[in-house]
Amino acid sequence: MPTPLDRRMFLRATAVAGGTAAFAGALWHQAFAGPAQPGTGPYGALLAADANGLQLPQGFSSRIVARSMQRVAGTRHTWHPAPDGGACFPDGAGWIYVSNSEVPLVGGVSAIRFGADGAVTSAYRTLNGTTLNCAGGATPWNTWLSCEEHDAGLVYETDPYGQKSARSHPAMGRFKHEAAACDPDRKVVYLTEDQSDGCFYRFRPSAWGDLSRGTLEVLLGTGTGPVRWEKVPNPQIWITPTRDQVAGAMRFDGGEGCYYAGGVCYFTTKGDNRVWAYDAAAERLDLAYDDDLVTGAEPTLKGVDNITGAASGDLFVAEDGDDMEINLITPDGTVAPFVRVVGHDESEITGPAFSPDGTRLYFSSQRGQSGFIGGTDGVTYEVTGPFRR
Repeated sequence: MPTPLDRRMFLRATAVAGGTAAFAGALWHQAFAGPAQPGTGPYGALLAADANGLQLPQGFSSRIVARSMQRVAGTRHTWHPAPDGGACFPDGAGWIYVSNSEVPLVGGVSAIRFGADGAVTSAYRTLNGTTLNCAGGATPWNTWLSCEEHDAGLVYETDPYGQKSARSHPAMGRFKHEAAACDPDRKVVYLTEDQSDGCFYRFRPSAWGDLSRGTLEVLLGTGTGPVRWEKVPNPQIWITPTRDQVAGAMRFDGGEGCYYAGGVCYFTTKGDNRVWAYDAAAERLDLAYDDDLVTGAEPTLKGVDNITGAASGDLFVAEDGDDMEINLITPDGTVAPFVRVVGHDESEITGPAFSPDGTRLYFSSQRGQSGFIGGTDGVTYEVTGPFRR
């Protein structure tokens, strides 16, 4: 069985190429020498923790919008345990934030509806009876793809507005799903797999906007540089796991978050603390960040996990553990902490997502201060401030 990509492979490759990794797409406005490096971020240093235990830059403020196993304020809905992947959707003058529940058997998805002034107006369930719903991704047609993280896991398409029943999509494969990102230019959905020898996939639906039928493909290559795709023979019912069905499939050490913008799909791998950049037009794979390749300073970003982006081109990367930060990576290749959660040492940050107008960032501490694995102490936050747009 192939082994995960070796870091030394990349170091050797960049040495031959002169050490330069160029990135395409709207997010990366200029090439920079090698993966992103620590520096001073656009918002400055983090201040002392606020009343909610968040360290934020000057000009930003926070509030807690939900706590696991407690009613969402102003509603009769009890927020789920172990909040994980999330996304925001427009709702008239307001918006909706959806969040997965990464617990077995009852899992599912909950939603919070906000009015134009940011006040919570309702909260409700959009998916029930699934298991270990980890991350996922929003679609261009305003549905939420909720991914199950177990060996026979499915992708469920849910309605953030609570009007339509959720549907499973076995054609997208049965494996340990993590996150999804839609590419409307090529009409495909990228998928990560949370295995130490996992793969990176794309799903080609037979008709864009309908994920019930289509072809699952896996990425092939030998490291950074040109890559290609090949069809997975049996994505739905298998004796040989999906990741082992195609010889030469690239291996990634614990696939996590996935985010697409400007022709590039960014995805993270937690086992080696990397942020990958797949240039979809050129079919080329590069590294946007690798903590092993940080020079001259201690890496501020470790335990890479969920990822999202702002209209400015900044990537926001959440940490699983380490010092419980969301770090941003700017288009010019600077890595800097944006927020730190204090006193949640046994937790992880999950579900970062911006409101449609880009002025509010939502995320959760999955296990809260207690660190209880069942996630009954989870906390969901909102940060408001002068985000670059």
